[in-house]
Amino acid sequence: MTIIITAFEKSPDRGMGLARDTRVRWALEEVGQPYDVRLVSFKAMKEPAHLSLHPFGQIPTYEEGDLALFETGAIVLHLAQRHAGLLPSDADAKARAITWMFAALNTLEPPILELFTVRILEGDKPWASERLSLVLDRARTRFGQLSARLGDADWLDGAFSAGDLMMVSVLLRARSSGLLDEFPNLAAYVARGEARPAYQRAFAAQMAINAK
Repeated sequence: MTIIITAFEKSPDRGMGLARDTRVRWALEEVGQPYDVRLVSFKAMKEPAHLSLHPFGQIPTYEEGDLALFETGAIVLHLAQRHAGLLPSDADAKARAITWMFAALNTLEPPILELFTVRILEGDKPWASERLSLVLDRARTRFGQLSARLGDADWLDGAFSAGDLMMVSVLLRARSSGLLDEFPNLAAYVARGEARPAYQRAFAAQMAINAK
């Protein structure tokens, strides 16, 4: 059965790897599964056909036969559990890798998204500067905690896993804020993720769509 994912017809980031379909593309490349992409416009994302796949009208979605999934964490976990390459065979190590997936989405990504909100969507508000300072402090605290845990290791828990895939994908969204530059080991960690051949293929595929 052919795997089909959805992606932006024209990504807001112009194909620079920040749209969430990149995470799913990367996972598919890591586990060696071919896939097709159905491009959707912002208008189509809010129409019944797409809402039947993603009730919140976002991307990506994942279809494989009768199975339809949304939310990148759920999709990547599904792929990691079904195909070798993203989760260790040891049960305890597997549980830790899944824990890091949740940490990326629930602990690191929210303050990073807040940075985007206050800088881009709320930047014209009279209280934006004060709020930005508070949001930066919260994000910096999380980065510091992650930096301390990673130390000088290449990956979060032994070999590269789905936990690292999700964490690198999340941290990439903070690059424009300058926060990564404050934590050299996290910047190097992200660079290692970007250097993986599977990531390079995923990035090139998304960029190709937006270069048209």
